[in-house]
Amino acid sequence: MATRPIILSEVTIEPLYEISRIVVQSSEWKPALDEISVLVRSIFIFDNLAVYIADTEAQNLDVMYAKAVGRGRSAGPDVTWGEALANQILQTQKTTIQEPEPDLTIDRLRRPYILGIPLLIYKRLVGVIIFIRFGGPPYTPENVSLGEYIANQIGLLVERGHLQENYELLEAQHRQARLQDDFISTISHELSTPIGFIKGYTTTLLRSDISWDQKTQIEFLRIIDQETDELEELIQNLLDSNRLMSGQMRMDFQLVRLDALMNDILQRARLHHPRLKVNVEISPQLLPVIADPRRLAQVFENLLGNAEKYAPNSPVEIRIHQDEQNSYIDISDHGPGVSAQAIPYIFDRFYRSPDRALNVRGSGLGLFICRQIVQAHKGEITATSEQGKGTTFHIQLPARSEAITSLGGR
Repeated sequence: MATRPIILSEVTIEPLYEISRIVVQSSEWKPALDEISVLVRSIFIFDNLAVYIADTEAQNLDVMYAKAVGRGRSAGPDVTWGEALANQILQTQKTTIQEPEPDLTIDRLRRPYILGIPLLIYKRLVGVIIFIRFGGPPYTPENVSLGEYIANQIGLLVERGHLQENYELLEAQHRQARLQDDFISTISHELSTPIGFIKGYTTTLLRSDISWDQKTQIEFLRIIDQETDELEELIQNLLDSNRLMSGQMRMDFQLVRLDALMNDILQRARLHHPRLKVNVEISPQLLPVIADPRRLAQVFENLLGNAEKYAPNSPVEIRIHQDEQNSYIDISDHGPGVSAQAIPYIFDRFYRSPDRALNVRGSGLGLFICRQIVQAHKGEITATSEQGKGTTFHIQLPARSEAITSLGGR
């Protein structure tokens, strides 16, 4: 941008230096422009200041920032903000002054002196800055030079903001691509394992050159049945995970007795995990909670399944109690526990603790789904663990009256 020479006084130099410092050091444009507008006002007379950002594809301008500090402040939106001149500069890309007719009988708010300056970065228009003086004084060549310097600094601020946005977008795209790669890798591995078992044992049973006895056939079919269940659970977890993340999983909230729900779950758990030992402590006279019984059961069953998977032969302790604000469910095992480094991440999607991933199969979706379901109930789920002594999952659900309010009374 070609500018006229500026003769700077000591009064001018310090604010300009401070403006440059703000442009270089500020991470957010809005607070930066608030500071810059105050500094500009100390060395450059204006009543209204507006910064327009150029949308080069649509060939139009959007207001990025507007500030009224002088005569137009009390008039608010009724005074001009130089939109017409800004759009003209969008086409010409030249500094332009617009002055009113010298009629002193007209109210000064209707006699704006407008200075419009293009914000150019490497000859590329990124926006327009508008300075407005209601009733004067007219802009001198020195005013224009100073305004162009200020515009150059604000242009750098705008461009830096664009670069930051582009960087954050690239970072988000990179994270998304990494998550997709991790997803494909994890799911490919988890799908291939049960499919491999099913295919291998089915092929073995179908061999015509070997006659398998009934006991062996039943054993092979049992393995195929177990692996089919694993495959079905994985697919269901993937579907539930996507529904929860997109907000498309419907919750059927109703009054639920936690003691009755837990008893039903334990009966089913003993059928699927005959070696599972569970000790239950339930406070008397529990009040019902507002919950989706099917989804809440899914949470409890997942946590019991994890205890059986990661802490085999370890008794599980379940404690349910209430106070006036919340219902609490604690599910503890006495297994190897989870490392302190892993605890903050165990509810993340696809996360698997490195010290467990090699020994036990899993997709890293179960605890993620548990957290999403509990949060859908306006509750919280956390975990505490001590290596070598076990892990406890803590579930907190809002009391019945609070739940009815937060869930719209459903």
